[in-house]
Amino acid sequence: MSGFYKYHGLGNDYIVIDPAKCSVPMTEENIKLICHRNLGVGSDGILYGPISKSGEIHLKIFNPDGSEAEKSGNGLRIFAQYLWDQKYVTDKSFHIHTKVGPVEATILNENNNLIKIDMGELSFTPQNIPVLSNSDEVINHEIILDDKSFKINCVSIGNPHCVIIADSASKELATKYGPKIENHKLFPNRTNVQFMQIIDRNNIKIEIWERGAGYTLASGSSSVGATAVAHKHGMVDSNVTVHMQGGSVNVEIKGNRALLIGTVSRVMEGNFSTNFIN
Repeated sequence: MSGFYKYHGLGNDYIVIDPAKCSVPMTEENIKLICHRNLGVGSDGILYGPISKSGEIHLKIFNPDGSEAEKSGNGLRIFAQYLWDQKYVTDKSFHIHTKVGPVEATILNENNNLIKIDMGELSFTPQNIPVLSNSDEVINHEIILDDKSFKINCVSIGNPHCVIIADSASKELATKYGPKIENHKLFPNRTNVQFMQIIDRNNIKIEIWERGAGYTLASGSSSVGATAVAHKHGMVDSNVTVHMQGGSVNVEIKGNRALLIGTVSRVMEGNFSTNFIN
């Protein structure tokens, strides 16, 4: 039957399903099954593409719960590497069109799979994130969860992020409070959650609860969201290394835009069994 390709960016793994090579329908049921760690291939999401429209390369990104994501930093880096590996692109800089518009990808080093993604404009405006707030920006906004107070900072890079600055970022914080914040009534489209620890002016550490995926080892857009918040607070400079359980990426803030740089690893390719997909 049809095949798939699996890559990861710092342990944040995605399955690439190429519609030119694979006839699996992207139904919610199929997406959940493919991403399932025990019953399927197992991944943090599916990259469905390239979809060709008027000569442009389009990509659909699906979360393990079957929902469609607007953007993913690691997913975009992985997909850029896939396009390069399969010779869909020959120029080292090219555009990938997402649900929220085009992003520019650049192959910085083809030997070690180093990819740069221009993640686009940062927005702290509640309507753009979205967050249900009448404030101009949601910065240090207090919420109470299980009798514990948190100050949240919200930003969009095409997808929503909620960043909490902590003395010590831990997996325990992310897994206990991440799902409560993801599904909080403030966020009509839910949100990605990062607990961030400032190390110094060029280094931060984050623990991640990803919308639709849960606890993840690494996330590109989460790295950008956390860096943007730290930079807005004046806690870091414009070039930051973001440390996560799966490894590190570099984020550069340029005005109201952000660049994401990191490596990608190819894991496998394989074929779905004829009786696997519904």
